[in-house]
Amino acid sequence: MKNFIITLVFAFVSTAFYAQGAFDKFDGQDDVTSVIVNKKMFDLMSKVKVDASDKEMQQYISLIKKLEYLKVFTTKNPKIEADMKASADKYVKTAGLEELMRINDGGRNVKISVKSGATDSQVRELLMYVDGAKGDETVLLSLTGNFDINEISVLTDKMKLPGGSDLKKATKGKK
Repeated sequence: MKNFIITLVFAFVSTAFYAQGAFDKFDGQDDVTSVIVNKKMFDLMSKVKVDASDKEMQQYISLIKKLEYLKVFTTKNPKIEADMKASADKYVKTAGLEELMRINDGGRNVKISVKSGATDSQVRELLMYVDGAKGDETVLLSLTGNFDINEISVLTDKMKLPGGSDLKKATKGKK
C-alpha cells in the first residue's frame, strides 16, 4: 500500500513538472517571442486596488487569483512552427487534454484543448495552438489554474495576448 501511494504521488508530481516544462524549449529561441507569467506575478497583479464600480476589472482580478501559469510562444519561422505543432499535439495526447474546439478561418487553424475541472465550465488547463497561415504568427498558449472558461475573454482583453482574439471568439457563449 505504501508503494502504491508513493507511485501515485510521483505520477501526479511528474505530470505537473511535465506540464510546466513541455514547451520550455521554445523560451529563449531565436525567432520566438515568449510571454511567461507565473503564480507569483498573478498574485502581485491581484493585489491592485480597483474601483468598486468597474465590474470588468473586478472580474479580471477575480480570474487572475485563480491562475498559476501562463506561457505564450509566437513565431513566423516555419521550422519552429512545425516543432510547436508537434509538441502541442504530443502534449494533448500525453497530458490527457480533450479537444474543446477547432476553428478553420481563412486558412488559419485554431485548436483549443482543455483539462476539465470540477464542473463542466471549470478548466484546470487550457492549451491553444494557432497555425500561422499566410505569414501570420503561429501561437502556442498554455494556461493553468482553476478557472471558468467563460472568464477567459476578460483575460485576453486586459493582457492583450497574442491569439487572444481567436480564444475570445472560441469561448464566446460557452456556458
